[in-house]
Amino acid sequence: MQNLFDRKRPDGAKVRGIKDLVITHFDFPETTVLTVAELRCHDEGCPPIETVITARHSDGSIQDWRLTKPVDKIEKKDIESLSA
Repeated sequence: MQNLFDRKRPDGAKVRGIKDLVITHFDFPETTVLTVAELRCHDEGCPPIETVITARHSDGSIQDWRLTKPVDKIEKKDIESLSA
């Protein structure tokens, strides 16, 4: 079994790049807080790795998107395919 506390973290520069693409794509204001998390799942029926992007807006609303790719495989076209 893999040690849950000994996992490789996604590249910080790549995460920052994803956030920049999301901000630009949706024209989010500076008050929007973005998180990017790479999740691994070993349950039946779920993708082995997915990246979850969450936007928390100043009005309290939350949006999230799931891409069935690891952070380092996400490209500009993946972000451009997201809808509001």
